[in-house]
Amino acid sequence: MPSVSLRSRTSQAAGRLAWLDALRGFAALCVVFDHGSTLLLQPVRDLLYHWLNFGQYGVFVFFLVSGYIVPASLERKGSVRSFWISRAFRLYPMYAVALIGSAIAYQTGYGTIGGAEHSPLTSMASWVLMLPNVLAGPNVPNVTWTLSYEMVFYLLLAALFSWKIHTRSGGYALGCAIAAVALGGVLPMAALTRWSRHAGQGPLILDLTADAVIIAGIALAMSGRRLPAAAGATVAALAGLTLVTVNQGYPYPWSGFTILALMFTGTLIYRAEQNQVNKLVAACIAAAVLALTIIAGLWHGAAYGQQWKAQWVTSIAGAAVTFAIGMAVKNRKIPRFAAWLGLISYSVYLLHPLIFNVYRTIPALHRTHTVGTQVLLAAAITAVIIAISAITYYLVERPMQRLGRRVAKYLAARTDATARSGDLDNGASVAAARSTSSSSAAAGGSGGSP
Repeated sequence: MPSVSLRSRTSQAAGRLAWLDALRGFAALCVVFDHGSTLLLQPVRDLLYHWLNFGQYGVFVFFLVSGYIVPASLERKGSVRSFWISRAFRLYPMYAVALIGSAIAYQTGYGTIGGAEHSPLTSMASWVLMLPNVLAGPNVPNVTWTLSYEMVFYLLLAALFSWKIHTRSGGYALGCAIAAVALGGVLPMAALTRWSRHAGQGPLILDLTADAVIIAGIALAMSGRRLPAAAGATVAALAGLTLVTVNQGYPYPWSGFTILALMFTGTLIYRAEQNQVNKLVAACIAAAVLALTIIAGLWHGAAYGQQWKAQWVTSIAGAAVTFAIGMAVKNRKIPRFAAWLGLISYSVYLLHPLIFNVYRTIPALHRTHTVGTQVLLAAAITAVIIAISAITYYLVERPMQRLGRRVAKYLAARTDATARSGDLDNGASVAAARSTSSSSAAAGGSGGSP
């Protein structure tokens, strides 16, 4: 009974990944609290934020999770083409829902689109590749700034995998951490955007050029022909890395390399767990990255004051400790709700700003409330966020992930047939065709994206 065997393997894989889903769900709730506590529970926020910025901490947990699971997904697939198909069907449908929802909310007076109404073409060009934070468009919804770093990480992974140098995760993590310290104080913010304005070309030209270069690179990377694929992946990765280095819009000049360092550290931890890297060496590198990223913030962010510095330290260290706790309990039974919350966490992450924006537009909800009433309101809004996110997960995310797996399986089978006929020079294509149906089923619901 092959179908029973496949379901069994998929179920077992999902069980092994439940701890990652639980981390993602927890991180999403931290971000929800970060944004919601500016509307309700302000006294609680004032007390807690002396020591910990929950939003910053939550996204750092997300980045560690992404670094751990996404490269593993790429390597199981064995194909850059299957990887990009999986990522597209995993991320874009819900991203489109969030953009459309934001536009509807703006038109009806229940939300904002961050100034995109003043430059719609530029904004849309920056959204094409989910890179608004490193191009000239606004982050809509506001949390999508993190997706820009996710996308650049994917571009780097595809290039490294194409050249078969993807296993050197420790060196990449350490290199990015050193760059955060060495360059974080001198890197410009939005330099290319400002240059495009001064040159009279306008940010739209910048966004369109970046889109064209990266899309062409990805297309070549998916071609299946070894050298053109590697060259295309490299061009796309270098374009993304350039944008992160000199054209970030938010939050700090050293953020890009700090985030990449954390993501590659997540990958390093995965490799150590799989015995691909000596565990002691991996632990030393991870500790060095942790120290360097903390130093980068303390040094370059000194002007932000003592409270900000305390938040920076606790956010990075707290994310590392949280991830370590997750790994420590990964072989134990994870509560179903915690793992389920991780499955819908991408919807939670994208949709909660829209729901909070609706709350802001209803004056009757903003009269003075007792602390008890604020707690009840906060719980009610969180329940609404989770309920709506569950609906979009089951109606949008999960069906599109299934469609993505079918598309990847179909294309991998065609690639396999072509490779057997000798038309393609791609040694990984046969393995990709054989592994796509099983590995993508295990990884599709547990991607690292928020």
